[in-house]
Amino acid sequence: MTMPDRLSALDASFLYLEDPTTPMHVGGVAVFRRPRSGFDYDHVLSLVERRLALVPRYRQKVLPVPGRLARPVWVDDEDFDITYHVRRSALPKPGSDEQLHELTARVMARQLDHTRPLWEVYLVEGLSGNRVAVLTKTHQAMVDGIGAIDIGQVILDTSRKGVTTEVDDLWMPRPQPDSTRLVTDAVVDAVQRPGEIVENVRAAATDVTATVGKVGKAVGGLASALRTAAVPASGGPLNAATSTQRRFAVARARLDTFRSVHRVHGGSVNDVVLAVLSGALRSWLLSRGEVVSARTTVRAMVPLSIRAGTDSADPDYGHDGGVPAGLVGSRVSAYLVELPVGESNPRVRLHHIGHAMREHAESGQSVAADTLVRVSGFAPPTLHALGARVANGFSDRLFNVLVTNVPGPQVPLYTAGATMMEMFPVMPLAKNQTLSIGVTSYDGGLYFGLNGDRTAMPDVDVLAAMIEESVDEMIGTVE
Repeated sequence: MTMPDRLSALDASFLYLEDPTTPMHVGGVAVFRRPRSGFDYDHVLSLVERRLALVPRYRQKVLPVPGRLARPVWVDDEDFDITYHVRRSALPKPGSDEQLHELTARVMARQLDHTRPLWEVYLVEGLSGNRVAVLTKTHQAMVDGIGAIDIGQVILDTSRKGVTTEVDDLWMPRPQPDSTRLVTDAVVDAVQRPGEIVENVRAAATDVTATVGKVGKAVGGLASALRTAAVPASGGPLNAATSTQRRFAVARARLDTFRSVHRVHGGSVNDVVLAVLSGALRSWLLSRGEVVSARTTVRAMVPLSIRAGTDSADPDYGHDGGVPAGLVGSRVSAYLVELPVGESNPRVRLHHIGHAMREHAESGQSVAADTLVRVSGFAPPTLHALGARVANGFSDRLFNVLVTNVPGPQVPLYTAGATMMEMFPVMPLAKNQTLSIGVTSYDGGLYFGLNGDRTAMPDVDVLAAMIEESVDEMIGTVE
């Protein structure tokens, strides 16, 4: 019998450090136009079941090792039940977008069951306008390599008729190893790596001192970025105790709008996105009665996907060229960016952002992907999975808000014959943070997903509306 795959130290930490206030999964909300031929639960269930062979990990669960002598292992779920993972929900007809967002917030706030494969898909029916939505949740422990594929990608096709790469196999689970086997394998690992067993016990106990120590070592790898990280991020409403519940809101824009702004003023589409968010955060802070001076900034952690030595999927998107999530061979850099929320002029805000991003790229202040993984749990394969795993009190010192911006395909995508109209990322919250923002471009649109803490940020929908107002303000600079 072959030895089962053992979770990496990073993946295991996602499980060890997760608690009800910081679930460690990433998600997405895709809205489809229901085709005439029908698009129901049975269609989605059948599609997912046929394609699970493409993602074997999705039929595996995490099995702890007795005594925590080693990190957990991945084993086949002998009781795998596809109907548990692919679920059906409905809104009271005619369901509104606001009701969909409320359902999304409630679904995403719940932790995944660690005794089962760590993913869920929800078909949400009842939306007005002959629409249907699909919600996906994937634990970050599942995202274990640059070639990993998220379940949301597996069920999407570039053709309405689907693709011919489907694999409808007869799956037979491998027997689960017994306790003796798990302990024996752990001993073998301990002999090969003697320090491993001590580290595993510490990690399992969520030893904060040990965790902070590892973070400290990782920070040493940030090189020139230390100058930024050494200065604590300002506090305020974006850093507060995280509760167990969430609010979700969205904003929409046209990608051509951002391209036209960047072509007039320079920089990149990503610079324009950050400038728009700066303007929205400025308006939001003022609406709350916060003191905003000319020097006020909000520090964002901005991971960017890049692919060295090749043409980008969208050369306008970033200085290094963004590429779609999950593309094998891509790498990730991240930037700590001071968003100039104290600046009232949108054109000047964009200039500041562009200058900061160029300075990061030219001075080597981008954070290498492997270093970022050790610091804050960034998982390169999905690109939207900047992890919330940071030692208590560290993440809010490093940055105020997470902003992931991933260029997506500019052609229509389909699931079981239904056309995808919109796609919104749902990013996790780190400890003591109240907001994360995911941005995705798709088929000419730009889609913002805002995940906020329900207690600390009840007005996340206000911020979403201010993003669209900030877009209009930016358009005014080129008209």
